[in-house]
Amino acid sequence: MYQTIIYSSPIGSLLLAAEKEQLKGLWIEGQKYWAATLPDCREQRETPLLTAASRWLDSYFAGERPDPNLISLAPSGSAFRQLVWNILLEIPYGKVVTYRDIARKAAQQLGRQSMSAQAVGGAVGHNPISIIIPCHRVIGSDHSLTGYAGGLEKKRWLLELEGADIEQI
Repeated sequence: MYQTIIYSSPIGSLLLAAEKEQLKGLWIEGQKYWAATLPDCREQRETPLLTAASRWLDSYFAGERPDPNLISLAPSGSAFRQLVWNILLEIPYGKVVTYRDIARKAAQQLGRQSMSAQAVGGAVGHNPISIIIPCHRVIGSDHSLTGYAGGLEKKRWLLELEGADIEQI
């Protein structure tokens, strides 16, 4: 049974979902793939993990740099998506990387010569734990703001909160 809560944030309502004290989802209201991995069997109920995730978000939206490792993350997805999401967790606060950068890193970890940036984009776009797994820190190879399931205005807002130099993007 999944437990869910709604968190009110500066970028809109966020749906947080947990199962067995692991965070399974964090979706921005109206985003593409909203609650895509969330089963119908759920109840709206606060848990210690969801309280901790809310505190993490309070800290993040206050402009602090909370450590994603403080929350037990368990996004559901294929082995390839898991690999990409783990790479996202390595992107420093306030920094951006390109889909191509992630593709190179994923290829290296898989022992391949190359990997498609489009395949990486699909995995990034299906990230079920937005913000904490920082898919908003990924930009196009031409350094454009592109491809955020929560909407480009929210991506820009999150990057500005983190102090990223988006004028250079």
